[in-house]
Amino acid sequence: MLAIASGGGHWLEMQRLYPAFENLDVAFVSVHPAYAEQVPNHRFYVVRDVTRWDRWGLIVLAAQLIRIIWIERPTTVITTGSAPGLFALAIAKLMRRARTIWIDSIANCEQLSSSGRRARYVADVWLTQWPEVERPEGPAYWGAVL
Repeated sequence: MLAIASGGGHWLEMQRLYPAFENLDVAFVSVHPAYAEQVPNHRFYVVRDVTRWDRWGLIVLAAQLIRIIWIERPTTVITTGSAPGLFALAIAKLMRRARTIWIDSIANCEQLSSSGRRARYVADVWLTQWPEVERPEGPAYWGAVL
């Protein structure tokens, strides 16, 4: 399994999911090297932190994720959001036909994030953390991480 989250709240939400990964072979991906200390005994990769306006950064990020997915060969990829997570889902889906899970950040209480809206196309499981944001066509609400 590959678990990817950018910094700040996205990483905090991924850490809240950490107990669910007990006894699983999980590699973590994030944008801050210091986060490796929070997932001891797991493989950890650092990728470039980008936004959708950073075209060169998106190319670098895609190359980094292709390399990580090639090495790890995940059957499942889970993310708590942002551009790195969206790219990871898309690349894993294309390269490995991996099962993909998107959990939109709890910060998006009125509507999905920009990446969250795009995730519908690459996520097998597409979730929001707010019941008010759930729609019949998705995303689904299964509860909140925080």
